[in-house]
Amino acid sequence: MNIIVKPVSTSFESTLTLLTQSLADEKFGVLSTIPLSEKFKDKGLEFEGKLVILDVCNPMEAHKVFKIDPLAVNFLPCKFVIREAQGKVTVEMIRPTDLIRLMNDPQLTFFATDIETKLLGVLGKLN
Repeated sequence: MNIIVKPVSTSFESTLTLLTQSLADEKFGVLSTIPLSEKFKDKGLEFEGKLVILDVCNPMEAHKVFKIDPLAVNFLPCKFVIREAQGKVTVEMIRPTDLIRLMNDPQLTFFATDIETKLLGVLGKLN
């Protein structure tokens, strides 16, 4: 599986804001923000840095996936991880095409390619 890891020069908080705005520009909304590093700390687990998972979705596109194959919604929503470790911030994403290929449906793979292109464009806006 191909996970994209993009180093960025902005702070963790700025990256989170910029990513959210860039996603909105492409009509992707944030369904949930999971502050995983805080959850670790709340449970008394040792963790250095920050780690947030964003579940993102474009409902219009998700509906198209559902119409192609209702089981494909198991691969939704798309996820981004924002990680701060040792003072460096990265944004990470699993390629939607890698996930949807598990369905073995060329129509879904073609569709996921379009979504992936949009999400890579979002990553490209971050620096």
